[in-house]
Amino acid sequence: MKNFISAHDVKNIDSLVQAALAYKADPFKDKKLGADKRIGMLFLNPSMRTRLSTQIAAQNLGAEAIVFNVDKEGWALEFEEEAIMSGSKVEHVKDAAPIMGNYFDILCIRTFPGLKNKEEDYSELYINQFVKYSGIPVVSLESSTLHPLQSLTDIITISETLGFPRLEIKRRPKIVLTWAPHVKALPQAVANSFSQWINAWGQADFVITHPEDYELDEQFTKGATITHNQDEALKDADFVYVKNWSTFTDYGKIYCNDPEWMLTQEKLKATNNGKVMHCLPVRRNVELSDEILDSPSSIVTREASNRVWAAQAVLAELLKK
Repeated sequence: MKNFISAHDVKNIDSLVQAALAYKADPFKDKKLGADKRIGMLFLNPSMRTRLSTQIAAQNLGAEAIVFNVDKEGWALEFEEEAIMSGSKVEHVKDAAPIMGNYFDILCIRTFPGLKNKEEDYSELYINQFVKYSGIPVVSLESSTLHPLQSLTDIITISETLGFPRLEIKRRPKIVLTWAPHVKALPQAVANSFSQWINAWGQADFVITHPEDYELDEQFTKGATITHNQDEALKDADFVYVKNWSTFTDYGKIYCNDPEWMLTQEKLKATNNGKVMHCLPVRRNVELSDEILDSPSSIVTREASNRVWAAQAVLAELLKK
């Protein structure tokens, strides 16, 4: 693994899951692996769980994690090639990134889409420019289109809940990704990423359900069953992943905010004692009801806690190389 940007960077997802769960059982077993190593964490937009869990993961490995909030503490960066920098952008990434490559052993980047220009967002210019010019391994802490650490965490949590390595499971679990209402337009990154990773994992029957006009990019969803009937999708589901996303075709819009799409205990009755997941933060009683989040059906706290072990497994893999 040279970088960690998407599921395509991982040769064997189950091996990475196994490594993460081994760190959960013994967090400091490789505490010397990161000795004298520095992990740079650059944030172009806010973060809580991603930032804290990755810092803890680095410390568990004995590495120093240095956080820099580019959006608040640094110069405005230019990413376009051959740009005439006569505006508000002060420094070009091709000047900044090589310096980051000299300061750090691994560079972690968090960016966010503008949700105005689909071609620009889906080009992943920001993170790709750091990969191009830094000269060191780059880890995505979320990009315009994907959130790989979250998705690895989700598979870790599903595997753990099933009893990794799932030798006692006699059938493939059914996993449902369901759209949920929200008060504003959100990126497709988590939904894209979850779809990409579950399809790449290939060990579940995967269904995506959403209102009409909320189709995701087929490059991420190909292989999943897609339906506009949420009740039909939920039938016999073992895991239900709840997430809002804005429109992809007519980019970044909210067409439907139907509260009937919010998951409730009544809807959950159709599942196979389904466990409910969400990446957090969650808008209570908009995306998910209190009765779900505060019930034994919810595994969102375990899911968020597992972020540490996902990050630790990824950082360890890169440090070993």
